[in-house]
Amino acid sequence: MRRCEPKLLHQGLPHSQAHASGNAMTTKLKTRAKICGLMRPEDVTSAIEYGAGFLGFIVEAPSKRRLSLQEAAALARPAQGILPRVAVTVNADDDMLARILAEMAPDYIQCHGEESPRRVAEIARKFRIKTIKACPIASNEDMISAGEFSSAADCLLFDAKPPAGSDVRGGHGIAIDWKIIARAPTPKTYMLAGGLTPETVCRAISVTGAPIVDVSSGVERSAGVKDARKIKAFMDAVNCK
Repeated sequence: MRRCEPKLLHQGLPHSQAHASGNAMTTKLKTRAKICGLMRPEDVTSAIEYGAGFLGFIVEAPSKRRLSLQEAAALARPAQGILPRVAVTVNADDDMLARILAEMAPDYIQCHGEESPRRVAEIARKFRIKTIKACPIASNEDMISAGEFSSAADCLLFDAKPPAGSDVRGGHGIAIDWKIIARAPTPKTYMLAGGLTPETVCRAISVTGAPIVDVSSGVERSAGVKDARKIKAFMDAVNCK
């Protein structure tokens, strides 16, 4: 499995931290952060300025932060070559994926629906694109199910399960029980999402040892409207300043 490694050209990011994860102590260069649900150019600029490791854009998928493909392509274009850009999709078919790659040219496709391990592997192979698979987590059993994607996706994203009956897969501000992550075997590289905020992310990293964290609602004034001060506070907290 290829690793979820940002091709960072942006300078001035903080130095490494050592974190405990499960039963083992691992030393990582740094914890990185994905700022997701970006909808405005100024928020993309803030994410880059304050040291994000990935930029996430929700493309033609059910969400308050949904972008059309044209909007996502225009918003992501200035960041090309600066930070990895993630196109977040939900059960996208081949036609949609081909259009996303042609118009947006993202660095990753995030599969946030009911895609099977076979489908995720097929997307990676057919489109020659790195993939992130979002896995809803509420129990130890969910972590076992998520493990089925370990050989199919380049990176797993552990997110909180959405409320019952919701068509929107993320951005609810619901937190995962971090101890579930800490107890389970995890890939070397994965993302932790689910209700993270500037006030909670340092503790979440300490408990889980997550190498990458993912935030959307935790750095917003309202859905899709990021707050530059919250982005800065979140990035400071990621590095436990």
